[in-house]
Amino acid sequence: MLYALLCYNSEEAVFSWTKAQDDAVMAKLAVVHERLAAQGKMGPSLRLMPTTAATTLRKSDPPMVIDGPFAETKEQLLGFYVVDFDSLDEALDTARQLGEANPGGAYEIRPLLLFLPGVLPEGTRVG
Repeated sequence: MLYALLCYNSEEAVFSWTKAQDDAVMAKLAVVHERLAAQGKMGPSLRLMPTTAATTLRKSDPPMVIDGPFAETKEQLLGFYVVDFDSLDEALDTARQLGEANPGGAYEIRPLLLFLPGVLPEGTRVG
C-alpha cells in the first residue's frame, strides 16, 4: 500500500538552520532514503518551499486567491514522502527512523489511494 509520510516542523526553526546544520540533517535522512530505495519502496520525496511562497485558493463564493498558507499553525507541512509499504507498522518504523534523523516536529502517516477516475489499482480495498 502507498503511504504519505508528511513532515511537519517549525518552519522558522528549519529555515534558520545554517548550511552545515541542514547538510547534517540531510545526510542522516539520506541513510534512510538509500535503504528505502534499495528495497524498492521509495517514491517521490519533496521538500516544500516556505509558506511565504504559497498561494491559497479559498473556496468562497466567489473563490478568492490569497498569498500564504491555508492556516496559521505552529508547525507547517515542510515536505513529504510517498512510500510503498506492506503495513502501517512498516510505515511507522520508517517514520521513527526519519524522526531520529530530523530533529523536532512530527510525521503524519496517511494511506494513499491513487486517483485515476474509474480505475482502482490492483489489490486496493475500498471501505
